[in-house]
Amino acid sequence: MSNDNLPPEGPDLGAGVELDSLTDGAMIKGHVGGAPVLLIRRDNDLFAIGATCTHYGGPLEKGLIVQDTIRCPWHHACFNLRNGEPLRAPALDPLPCWHVEVSDGVAFVKEKLPRQKPATRRVDILPHSIVIVGGGAAGNAAAETLRREGYDGPITMLSAETSLPCDRPNLSKDYLAGKAPEEWTILRSADFYARNRIDVQLNARVTRIDTQSHVVHLADGTHRGYGTLLLATGAEPVRLKVPGADGAHVHYLRTLDDGRALAEKASSARTAVIIGASFIGLEVASSLRARGIEVHVVGPEAIPMARILGAELGSYIRATHEKHGVTFHLGRAAATIDNEAVTLSDGTRIEADLVVIGIGVRPATFLAEQAGLVVDRGVLVDEFMKTSAPDVFAAGDISRWPDRHSGAQIRVEHFVVAERQGQTAARNMLGLNERFDAVPFFWTEQHDLGIAYVGHAEDWDEVKIDGSIDDRDCSVTYLREGRELAVAVIHRDLQGLRAEVEFERRIARPNSRSAAELAEVV
Repeated sequence: MSNDNLPPEGPDLGAGVELDSLTDGAMIKGHVGGAPVLLIRRDNDLFAIGATCTHYGGPLEKGLIVQDTIRCPWHHACFNLRNGEPLRAPALDPLPCWHVEVSDGVAFVKEKLPRQKPATRRVDILPHSIVIVGGGAAGNAAAETLRREGYDGPITMLSAETSLPCDRPNLSKDYLAGKAPEEWTILRSADFYARNRIDVQLNARVTRIDTQSHVVHLADGTHRGYGTLLLATGAEPVRLKVPGADGAHVHYLRTLDDGRALAEKASSARTAVIIGASFIGLEVASSLRARGIEVHVVGPEAIPMARILGAELGSYIRATHEKHGVTFHLGRAAATIDNEAVTLSDGTRIEADLVVIGIGVRPATFLAEQAGLVVDRGVLVDEFMKTSAPDVFAAGDISRWPDRHSGAQIRVEHFVVAERQGQTAARNMLGLNERFDAVPFFWTEQHDLGIAYVGHAEDWDEVKIDGSIDDRDCSVTYLREGRELAVAVIHRDLQGLRAEVEFERRIARPNSRSAAELAEVV
């Protein structure tokens, strides 16, 4: 919803703000010429930047200042205060900046500044061309970062999908609920790629990668040479193998094409069965209920999401869905599907004219295996996103990397992680030697409940709850042997940001980029 007709909030910053009222690390939200602006003091410097995150419009005045950066409280995008540049996904666009003058102890926000691109960091040898295999979050973020970092060579993105890179998390949320138009799900327009000389090839299915000859072969018989390659093929839905699972009314949700087909069917459906009480399954359940569809969720677990979020939070998620009319059939599995119903393993028959399957995904490693890359439950990469083959990097859902936070080799399927890995891989393809040390982050929205999760905990032996889950004012901390691994928050966005930065403190090293940029929290 647009707020263009609402009066501007806070003081007119162009009229001046007493400098003594602005302490170190403080923010004042006001306006300049009707535009929302944040005036920020950091040590002896003053910054005036746009007050709204360029991702989903989060209120930056409720975020966190970290060194010369500001982080959004909603989805943890990070911006440079000095030039507004987005440093970490999910924001991809910069913030506007204004000139600040100080006179007689008063700070005046003056004219808007032209965009200042960061200084291009040069290395001795750059790849003569870069090919990105995959048109998802990681591939898109990598292509944009290459241009932002000043790379001027050819960039080709080979995507097997029929649509441009999209905001995949939205497919199961507002888009499916009918609250967001399709154009909102497209990350960038065709014109954007053309202006930035990023050659996006759709319906381009790669069949083989020759790492010796540096050539990518496609299904149409053509091939592309590369200087450096990014493998970002993502993950594929696990297919349910029961009679009837290939019916026309049975859907998976991964691509924009999947989303279109599911949204079209949902516009006329009356009853739906969701097979799988995963994040994707429960978000789909929420969106279908928003359309007034009767929804049943089937899953083998006793408590939904307990393996990820713990029994207490999982039970509350179930109660939230039930409050909104969702019926659960847990401890059971689908046995057969026909045109009218789903029959469960205990013989229960649930009528359904729409079936959605969300039982997990697996990394799309076929190309990596064929190319001889080291694969173990994903493509193994080092801390710089390099694979075992020269000049080949991997990022996103396909990659397993050494996570310095958890101390394990991990693979996660989060959109923000994929984008951030794409950004780091791009910089390292240019020889900038940036470690990937971003702490995993994801969020989920189900009905009127939003949960943000920072860190990674595959297993834990203790859960600490601060506050009240029932009151939706809490943080849930997951520990193993007394060490904090992850934190989930409800309506405590700032605490979630602080947890992220604290995790980063633990893994920062003197020669790492994060140590220099993120070590001090105000």
